[in-house]
Amino acid sequence: MTSPVILAQAAAAGEGVAAASDAALAATAQAASLQAATDALFTANNLWLLVATLLVFIMHLGFACLEAGLTRAKNTVNILFKNVAIVAIGTLTYALVGFSLMYGDDAFHNLVGWAGFGLAMPEGGTTAAYADGAYTYWTEFIFQAMFAATAATIVSGAVAERVRLYPFLLFAAIYVALVYPVAGYWKWGEGWLHQQGFYDFAGSTLVHSVGGWAALAGVIVLGPRLGKYGKTIKPIMGHNMPLATIGVFLLWFGWFGFNGGSVLSGDPAAVSYVFITTMLAACAGVLGAMFTAQVVQRTPDLSMTLNGALAGLVGITAGADVIPIHWAIFVGFVAGAIVVVSVITLDRAKLDDPVGAISVHLVCGIWGTLAVGLFAPDFALLPQLLGVAAIGGLCFPVAFGLLWLIRATIGLRVDRDEELRGLDISEHGMEAYAGFQIFVTE
Repeated sequence: MTSPVILAQAAAAGEGVAAASDAALAATAQAASLQAATDALFTANNLWLLVATLLVFIMHLGFACLEAGLTRAKNTVNILFKNVAIVAIGTLTYALVGFSLMYGDDAFHNLVGWAGFGLAMPEGGTTAAYADGAYTYWTEFIFQAMFAATAATIVSGAVAERVRLYPFLLFAAIYVALVYPVAGYWKWGEGWLHQQGFYDFAGSTLVHSVGGWAALAGVIVLGPRLGKYGKTIKPIMGHNMPLATIGVFLLWFGWFGFNGGSVLSGDPAAVSYVFITTMLAACAGVLGAMFTAQVVQRTPDLSMTLNGALAGLVGITAGADVIPIHWAIFVGFVAGAIVVVSVITLDRAKLDDPVGAISVHLVCGIWGTLAVGLFAPDFALLPQLLGVAAIGGLCFPVAFGLLWLIRATIGLRVDRDEELRGLDISEHGMEAYAGFQIFVTE
């Protein structure tokens, strides 16, 4: 007969085994639940970055519409062709070398990165090392590639109506492949500017002024359009303001991906906040440009007001995640006012920018970058000034030298007769509006 003590000990042992088993099952369930939550968060972050990529991609349609609308009908095909080609060239060159230069390992004292030619899956799986692996390596590339192409598109509008097609595309390929990613590495690749405390959330300087400095160089090297400057400044009106307006709204729409995607996750609070600062700054930019144009020109100028919206967007891009709401409105309003003054000032200096790209992207990009140091808590003005000067010191001389070299060798500008006929016929042998008589005058 079994002892009651032995029976009790056996029962207690059984209960212990059961308890241990239950604890193990609970731990396994908890781990599975945690993994499921982690996977879901990764999927949500990755999906939002891909949606943001599509929004930024749509911005290239906005640039095409805006630039075409603000220039003459005889150059429309040329404008559209350049905008299509730049997306293709920018993405391919960024895949070949730009992405490696921008996000590769430090290759030379925090001045440039390098991870080899082309795209290669990082060791350890598909997640991107940047942003703590919040999305895949491939998502990181395609999102950043859309930014790279944007920098070259900015130049396209400034040099419109007199630049030869293939020399310009050669410049764009080199600039996007080499200059843009080096500038980006200095901050976003955690290079030397990052270590100095410089901050640029989504690219007021690293995208917009990179394009803006090249646009300024292009305008200087090319010279103005025929008949633009004489004893007086001759306005050369855009041929399609409805198209330009559509372009601005497409850009405004895409900017929610440009800034919202730069959160680099689907964090609801952070993305929502960036949406609000982006929207309010753009609206304030419209009002700033509208009021300033009314005071200066005594007329409500649509083209200035459209550029005011873009000025507000460029201005808030550097600090959309850190500038308080009321200051975001102020930054946008000031940017809208600045763009009007800048367009008029550049015109008086005989710097012919048909679409106002220099004023929108360079001047307001500088303002937005400095605004982080002025209005965002925990940021200082000196590192922002350093960043503006450093990027300008890289981009303008290189762009100017490259454009000058192209002009001196293969030629950069179309001849007089080609410019008067229009680049659609002289460069492409076709018209944008076939069947309509286009009267060409100086």
